[in-house]
Amino acid sequence: MSKFINIGHGNMVAAARIVAVVTPESQPIKRLVQDAKEDGRAIDVTGGRKTRSVLVADTGHVILCPLQTETITARLNGAPDAAADDDEPDDTP
Repeated sequence: MSKFINIGHGNMVAAARIVAVVTPESQPIKRLVQDAKEDGRAIDVTGGRKTRSVLVADTGHVILCPLQTETITARLNGAPDAAADDDEPDDTP
């Protein structure tokens, strides 16, 4: 049975399929995301919010996520408080 993790806004992904969780700021990742969009391999689950992490799946899909990389990594590692539903980004003024 696959373990699923919440990646924001009620969206789930199979933890075993994720090969990388990266920040979207670097130029190589921006190119990866653009290429995935052009090829139809990009999955945007940000719900209109800022992309704060990019998940790369073993299928070649690229998932744009509104949660911080640390939050996703904690959920993948099964941290006790990682199951909390913190879909809101940490950008309070």
